[in-house]
Amino acid sequence: SAQTSTGTENPVTRTISVSGSGKAVLTPDIASINIGVHTENKSAAAAVSANNAQTQAVADTLKEAGIEDKDIQTTNFSIYPQQQYDNEGKPTGEVLYMVDNTVYVTVRDLDQIGDLLDAVVEAGANSIGGIQFDVEDKTAAMSAARKAAVADAQAIAEEMAAAAGVSLGEVQTMSIYGGSSPRPVYDLSSGAKMEEAASVPISPGQLILTVEVSMVYEIR
Repeated sequence: SAQTSTGTENPVTRTISVSGSGKAVLTPDIASINIGVHTENKSAAAAVSANNAQTQAVADTLKEAGIEDKDIQTTNFSIYPQQQYDNEGKPTGEVLYMVDNTVYVTVRDLDQIGDLLDAVVEAGANSIGGIQFDVEDKTAAMSAARKAAVADAQAIAEEMAAAAGVSLGEVQTMSIYGGSSPRPVYDLSSGAKMEEAASVPISPGQLILTVEVSMVYEIR
């Protein structure tokens, strides 16, 4: 480390630590949905056969709606034997086989979601959930949120330095957190519009992406 002419070390650098946040509001352009078929039968083969037929009908419906193969991913296929019991809670010896087949579907035309859900239900889907809206390319939004977070932290640092009667020096360290998973913006005032649609009412709303930044400034 540098030393003064008298041989004594320079004083420890004084610093100030601040945090800032930046937000960007995004309009979703894709949605992901879990669409499943559940069947039951005392015969495992019959339960699987029925499930296969309904699942194929659902897959055909998705493709007819313009969903590409790359946007349809099987996430679960299971066969579960369930012991049956009488009214007294005693095993009857019979087994009911439950078969589930679930696909994870990405929809790129949000205007078609309601009609698409109607169509897959009619085709045989009876387990639908986990609808999530997202933005495929968040690059511009992330950049805007980061810049806003840094500006926020800088403003706070300048305010604190002025109040303390010191001046800001160079930035010593900087850390950025968050921004990977935007969360929905809930608007409880809207909802009347949803009644106008004849299909399943789906409202994508908006997403908010938040970035947090921590900065350490030298103070003089």
